[in-house]
Amino acid sequence: MGKIVLCVAVITKENYPLYIKTVPMENELKFHCTVHTSLDVVEEKISAVGKALVDQRELYLGLLYPSEDYKVYGFVTNTKVKFVIVVDSSNITLRDNEIRSMFRKLPNSYTDVLCNPFYNPGELIQSKVFGNMILGMMVQVC
Repeated sequence: MGKIVLCVAVITKENYPLYIKTVPMENELKFHCTVHTSLDVVEEKISAVGKALVDQRELYLGLLYPSEDYKVYGFVTNTKVKFVIVVDSSNITLRDNEIRSMFRKLPNSYTDVLCNPFYNPGELIQSKVFGNMILGMMVQVC
């Protein structure tokens, strides 16, 4: 069985990527496209939540869209930073609560990156600790 989590991305409020990790690396361009395509769905869901007066603390957007090969999930922080996870759609054992668990880890690790005095907000994330957490998350789910 191959990797289940194929891509993890951190996208700014202005919709440019701060971090994108893909497995395998050969598909990086394809996943960049997939992540950017999902941003339209994220914006749509954010505006729908704002109009519906739903609990604003529920930042998990759930399944953004499925394709033949992938399922794309989203999460947005209250500062409008977006997290996108792309998983293999052939995996039927991955449950929603496991996806939610991944989205709990991501913002916490992102906050650790922001708290680093050597990181300038808005720059690409090059933290080895953050990268290792992402790789660990990708491997742990497999």
